[in-house]
Formats: sequence, C-alpha cells, structure tokens
Amino acid sequence: MPLADPNHPLAQLLDRDSRYKLDAYLFVLEALQFAQDTLGMGEEPPTEDLEATAAVDPAPKPRARPGRPRRRQAERHLTGQQLCEAARQYALQQYGYMARTVLGTWGVRSTADLGEIVFNMIESGQMRKTRKDKREDFHDVYDFNDAFTRDLSFVVPDTI
Repeated sequence: MPLADPNHPLAQLLDRDSRYKLDAYLFVLEALQFAQDTLGMGEEPPTEDLEATAAVDPAPKPRARPGRPRRRQAERHLTGQQLCEAARQYALQQYGYMARTVLGTWGVRSTADLGEIVFNMIESGQMRKTRKDKREDFHDVYDFNDAFTRDLSFVVPDTI
C-alpha cells in the first residue's frame, strides 16, 4: 500500500529502510492505540523525561475558545515490553491463527523488528521516546513461534 504523498514522513522512511512494509508501521501505531485505549497500558511520563523530536507541527492547532488554549490529551508512555505485548494481543485479535504469518509478510518476525519500527518512527518524528528508552528494550521479549498460538482457544464444533 503506497502513500499518496511522497513527502509524508512515513513515505520517506519507507524509502530509507525497505525492511518493513507500510502496513507494519501502521500496525505498530494501531497496537499503541490499542494498548492505551483498550488495555489501559501506559502512564504519563514527566515532561522533562520526553526527548524532543525533529517533527515540526506544520499548522497551529485551532483554539477551543478565543484566548483559551485547547486542552491536549496527556501522552501516555509504554515501555518496549508493554508495546510488544500489546502488539501480540492486537495481532491475535485482528488476525487470529494467521497473526504470525501476516506480520511476517510485512517483515516483522521478532520483537526486535517491532523495536526497529518504533525507533524508525522516532527518528522520523512520528513517535516520541523518553531518555530511558532504547532498542534493546524490544529484544527477545517473546518468541514469535509460540507467542501467537498460546492464547488461541481451540473450539471444536459440535458433530451432528
């Protein structure tokens, strides 16, 4: 799935690093949202702990009322391990038995791949990190060969 705008940061990222498909990047963003909204993961980091990204906001946000700034939703930070677990649960929910296969077609074959995707997005300004976050946080969180089968319940249909 190509991006319509070749100047979009994700399009530029795909040009620089072809290991992962666009769907892999979108999946990680969706898994992050799933972790925060559905699983209730993440906590608000202290502002001074967040590292600034190179992203520049192209347009000022509209104000709620004249003279009063619009309230921003607090950013909630997940650890690498939490994001990996959320990605596992989200993949199982979305793709069931095919989760590992689907992720593999996008180039995601280990939790380290999830970390590479996250850090690519951090470098392109699409995500943020704290000073404590590092790529190694994503290494060997779980084994892909069994992580996508252990929580699937096998339902045997009634025989007639």
